Amino acid sequence: MADYSPVRGCIVFRPEGFAIWENIVAELDRRIKRTGARNAYFPLFIPESFIRKEASHVEGFSPELAVVTHGGGKELEEPLIVRPTSETIINHMFAQWIKSYRDLPLMVNQWCNVVRWEMRTRMFLRTSEFLWQEGHTAHATREEAEAETLTMLEVYRAFCEEFLAIPLIVGRKSAAERFAGALETYAIESLMGDGRALQCGTSHFLAQNFSRAFEIRYLDETNQWQYVWQTSWGVSTRLLGALIMVHGDDQGLRLPPAVAPVQAVIVPIWRKPAERDSVLEAAQRGILALTQAGVRCHLDDRAGITPGFKFNEWEMRGVPLRIEIGPRDVAAGEATLARRDGAGSASKVKSPLDRLPESVGALLDDIQKSLFRAAKDAMDAQTHEPKDFNGLAEQMEGEGGGGLAYVYWCGNPACETKIREETRATCRAIPLAQSAPPQSCIVCGEESRERAFFAKAY
Repeated sequence: MADYSPVRGCIVFRPEGFAIWENIVAELDRRIKRTGARNAYFPLFIPESFIRKEASHVEGFSPELAVVTHGGGKELEEPLIVRPTSETIINHMFAQWIKSYRDLPLMVNQWCNVVRWEMRTRMFLRTSEFLWQEGHTAHATREEAEAETLTMLEVYRAFCEEFLAIPLIVGRKSAAERFAGALETYAIESLMGDGRALQCGTSHFLAQNFSRAFEIRYLDETNQWQYVWQTSWGVSTRLLGALIMVHGDDQGLRLPPAVAPVQAVIVPIWRKPAERDSVLEAAQRGILALTQAGVRCHLDDRAGITPGFKFNEWEMRGVPLRIEIGPRDVAAGEATLARRDGAGSASKVKSPLDRLPESVGALLDDIQKSLFRAAKDAMDAQTHEPKDFNGLAEQMEGEGGGGLAYVYWCGNPACETKIREETRATCRAIPLAQSAPPQSCIVCGEESRERAFFAKAY
């Protein structure tokens, strides 16, 4: 899927990995546009003075900034920041574009790369340069902006669970985990196979922090100047890491059919030259029928490579369905379909060759659901409700992940700090809808009206 590049912390996407990202982009872009946002593009370089306009923003990003001081052989009059996020440059433009209530809401999204100078990098999960989408919106009222923040949170939840088959916990972040410059941050989080949590996407309610810093104002219907209310939201190529760690097994990738670049591969099998033509003819008819039915498929007719080698290679790549066609299959008018999400003979079924599209379509739908169920069962099995701090500490012991701990927490930053320092678990999400009666905070014993998910995280 990717290789390390000569530049520390950067990676090279191979075609197999980039094809997955392209499918993510295509589907998520459709969902984002349905909310009313339109795509735009903003510069990679940002004047240093822009970054310093919003105090908490610059404080949050300063350690990660890459700065350009020279260009064309000369020292620049003002250093340029290589885009770590685009709040500042986009808000500079919003201030030019927004003058009246008639200009609102203004909702833009961009697909781009960003650079954050990470000290410790990990492929897909934390790299110095990564790809993402970032949405930015401006609204006339607080209520509209808050509604947009939660709308995008739901877009991300549905996308990850339906398209990527990744089960999630959803909620708001604690103050310590908020985006720099946001009044509230909401997140989708998932649990990886090793018991560590991964933040898969965020949606931020920025309130008026940036509009006041960048003087983004509009004349309302009474001809009075008002500051806009804003949001920002994004997901990144970190989702590829989530796909690998949620669905992968000892054989390699297991890709959900919805996102898989190749949903089904046909492997023709013959031993004698006389068998070759009839097998290949049946395989080519199968590819044509599947393609016309909208299935992304591939015919592996490479010569000089054994079927067993091909089976192993396509399993490693995570292709959801393998279709085997040999001389006996041709004679019987059928094919053998092997599911990547299963194991052993139970994962193989027969299908009439003339009904291949229907059989494949049904199996792909079932594989999508099966992968989600398996991931959800695994997350549920690693979710616990420790009753006291010692129980939480025991759950998080060791170098590996300790799963999710769903605990009562009073919200006091001192209690959160104690959990982080003594267990290495951080607050991943505070669910939005909570109906359980108050109980004692797991740290200090004070009354707590909310529960939160804590976990070790990437």
